[in-house]
Formats: sequence, C-alpha cells, structure tokens
Amino acid sequence: PGAFSSSLAGFIEEPERKYCFECATEEQCQEWVEALKRASYEFLRRSLIFYRNEIQKMTGKDPLEQYGISEEARFQLGAHR
Repeated sequence: PGAFSSSLAGFIEEPERKYCFECATEEQCQEWVEALKRASYEFLRRSLIFYRNEIQKMTGKDPLEQYGISEEARFQLGAHR
C-alpha cells in the first residue's frame, strides 16, 4: 500500500475517474482503506502548511492565528484520529 501513494495525484487531477481495488481478504481491504486515508490526510496537511506560509509571506500575518492555532502547532498524521 505504501508504494501507491506516489500515484494519488490522479485522484486530484481526475476527480471523476473511478478506481477499483481487489483484495484477497477483509484485512487486506482494511489496510488499503487506511493507506488511502493516510495519503489523503497527508496531502491536505502539506497543502495547509504550504498555503499558510504563502499567505503569511504576502500579508505578514498568520491566517490561522485568529483561530487560536499558534505558529508552533504541528499538523501530525495522528491528529485526525
């Protein structure tokens, strides 16, 4: 499942495209579901950090500060559970 993350850009570029995954066991299916969730969260986390930094460069202000999210706050994979 880990090697699959490099091709996830296809989900963003072609949102209407359908993907079919076949698994031999229920356990294998759950592993794929978890891998896809982690990859999706990681993409959003990196996007948030990138755009937060870009907005701060342009305006001189942290756009998330008003929501009580400090500059030191780190968005970790485990935070969404």
